[in-house]
Amino acid sequence: MFRLQGSKTLAVDLTGDAVKAKNGSMVAYDGQMAFKKMSGGGEGLRGMVTRRLTGEQMVMMEVKGQGTCYFADRASEINLVSLHSDTLYVEASNLLATDGGLRTGTSFTGLRGGASGNGLFTTTVEGTGQAAIMSDGSAVVLRVTPQYPLNVDPGAYIAHQGRLQQHFQSGVNFRTIMGEGSGESFQIRFEGDGLVYVQPSERNTVGGDV
Repeated sequence: MFRLQGSKTLAVDLTGDAVKAKNGSMVAYDGQMAFKKMSGGGEGLRGMVTRRLTGEQMVMMEVKGQGTCYFADRASEINLVSLHSDTLYVEASNLLATDGGLRTGTSFTGLRGGASGNGLFTTTVEGTGQAAIMSDGSAVVLRVTPQYPLNVDPGAYIAHQGRLQQHFQSGVNFRTIMGEGSGESFQIRFEGDGLVYVQPSERNTVGGDV
């Protein structure tokens, strides 16, 4: 069971089951625990091939046992995400932990990933259970509906879930509209039905002043 201790520490209660978490993110635990290092990029042969193609350096660990583990990373804010036989798409640097039964993998992002500076692949979390994602500052969860699509700065994007299609747009962003930008800029447009998680801080991007 995932629960928050404040807004920057994740507590996970284990009763013989397992949790997968970002390597090095555990700050404390009580009880009896066993630890195993895992590679990022997904599980099985497909994950191995993807890691070889992308050079992804994400490393996770599996913790299994009886007791409570506490996780945190660079005092980042943490949000809990519930999955019900669906998929969470999340930037690898923003994924803190998942239930042990959830499947992790990678998905091709195309130009969006290149513009946001996170590479051409993003991490997927599939199944039923809980995941914990991180943000620089308190994340905002925005609803997308067929009537109300959403435009997002790629530097502020964290994750999304639901039946969403994303389109990459170049040549304009929020700052260029206000006359404050320079060079080529980018946006991600989400359409459909789902949730998008954004942070109030922007990563440096490849595409210019976004």
